[in-house]
Amino acid sequence: MKKKVRYFSTIKKHGSDILESDGMKTEKKCVQHGSFSVYDHSLYVTSMCLRISRKLRIRVNEKALVRGALLHDYFLYDWHEPTKANRIHGFTHPGIALRKAQKDFRLGRIEKNMIKRHMFPLTPIPPKCREAVILCVADKLCATAETADGFRKKLADKIRRVNLNV
Repeated sequence: MKKKVRYFSTIKKHGSDILESDGMKTEKKCVQHGSFSVYDHSLYVTSMCLRISRKLRIRVNEKALVRGALLHDYFLYDWHEPTKANRIHGFTHPGIALRKAQKDFRLGRIEKNMIKRHMFPLTPIPPKCREAVILCVADKLCATAETADGFRKKLADKIRRVNLNV
């Protein structure tokens, strides 16, 4: 299931270079949660960040919010591969994403803080700006919804199989 992306014109306005990049093409091939690609997750989270900031009327640097949210999981590998490094992916991917994003894009202070601190409280140092706090919340909301959707689909399939055997 793909979530409808809201605010796409704003996302495209501030992040078209990111959306068209080779890195984002790689993200389309990498699974994030359930049936969501990292690319889908990044768009969903970015949309949620805009929704939160607008609904709560939080003043933000909207360009930085969009760019940081699009790049928050710019680690560009399949973290589901059974490797030793991937066992601690939750702790290490913000730093990896930041290094790769800095290599491919020009980032300001806000975007860097967003990417590096989006896994708080799993990673112990909290975000320093409003945009990064919004990203932390949006990322958790979206990841929970994506994961729950995967569980819902598995349960529905299991029920269908049981009903077919009756």
